[in-house]
Amino acid sequence: MEGTVFAPALEGMKHVKSEEGEMLTKPFLEVCKQILPVIDKFGAAMALVKTDVGGNITRLENKYLSNPEEFKNLYSMVKVEVAAKTAKGSSSCTNGLLWLTRAMDFIVELFRNIMEHEDWAMPQVCTEAYTKTLKKFHGWLASSTFMMAMKLAPDRKKFMDVVAGKGDISSDIEKFCATFTPLLQENHKFLASLGLDDMKA
Repeated sequence: MEGTVFAPALEGMKHVKSEEGEMLTKPFLEVCKQILPVIDKFGAAMALVKTDVGGNITRLENKYLSNPEEFKNLYSMVKVEVAAKTAKGSSSCTNGLLWLTRAMDFIVELFRNIMEHEDWAMPQVCTEAYTKTLKKFHGWLASSTFMMAMKLAPDRKKFMDVVAGKGDISSDIEKFCATFTPLLQENHKFLASLGLDDMKA
């Protein structure tokens, strides 16, 4: 494999914004899809996250495909749902975007922990990232299930060897965190402006 597992996502992030600075649906979802193989490398520890992310990508993609012109910009599907008063429904695209963004926050935080805490074992890397990002939005059952799954995180060195491929993994992780974070923050800011950023599971 040329480069690290992050290489496709890093390339994709260059195309997420339009020339006018708007978040584009298809490129944003493509970047999230490129993260799935990264999540895959965690094995059973991340099975829940992978299912959740995959489901939300599919939901948003189906909406986009129903009218690619109308939903070219990522936030247009949220605006349509807000106007129709369906944004807060559990199967809405608004909900899908919110949870997809939160899951990506978790992944970014996890890799930030890997870089900043070289002495942490993988279960701690995952648990600390979960506590900082997703935990406050989960009920007791989801939270317990997540915490149990994190204990299945792979050995740190083996994991890093797998994700490194033939590239500079430290550099790519830093680039990934630095480039993706502002995009995710933009999603939160937009959802918060509509009072939709704090929905719980």
